[in-house]
Amino acid sequence: MHIDVSALSQANQDYVKALFTLSEWNEKPVTAKVLADQVGVRLSSASDAVRRLAGLGLVDHTPYGAITLTEKGLSYALAMVRRHRLLESFLVEVLDYRWDQVHEEAEHLEHAVSDFMVDQIDKYLGYPTRDPHGDPIPTKDGHFPQGISATDLCVLTELPPNTPAVIERINDADPELLQYFHSTGIVVGATVEVATAGPFAEAKQLRVQGTQEPILLGHTALQSVWVKTHKQHLN
Repeated sequence: MHIDVSALSQANQDYVKALFTLSEWNEKPVTAKVLADQVGVRLSSASDAVRRLAGLGLVDHTPYGAITLTEKGLSYALAMVRRHRLLESFLVEVLDYRWDQVHEEAEHLEHAVSDFMVDQIDKYLGYPTRDPHGDPIPTKDGHFPQGISATDLCVLTELPPNTPAVIERINDADPELLQYFHSTGIVVGATVEVATAGPFAEAKQLRVQGTQEPILLGHTALQSVWVKTHKQHLN
């Protein structure tokens, strides 16, 4: 079934994409408050939007309960996610943007490009399966590549000490953090290990293969990096 995202307003496009992104990274129920924080609006605005989306058959929602995308809503959300991540890939690979610059740019462009342009970008780039931050790019028919969904990975805070793992995805929400990661070799595809930390220490030392000095990362930074262990790769 062809999904024409132009049938939705820009605001509704943002909301369905935000709902998908929240559920992609977190198994906790998505409430109106969580959605408001993600989109950057007041709770009242998010609540109004949820009622509007429910009226369009895009979400299921009970008062004060969780918000979930319907099958129709998920189709629109995946189409928007595909646009966003292909645009990020195009900006990095073709226009020489840094990976910390592309998120905001893609946020604006994703509402303006046509489906034809998105398909042409996909073809030009050789049908990539991941964007510059490692996030999987849905295919035109809404399928994800296997093995790099959030459920297949773990964040660095959960990685056992001295266990080699490959960085698969990095949260792109903070441009300054992305700049720091790039400068220290913390990029998609790098092999890393977390050193043993004290029993109450939130900061941990990260060893990046190919570099000599360990890097001290706090909890927020550790939570932004998703990895797959070599054991997981063998599976």
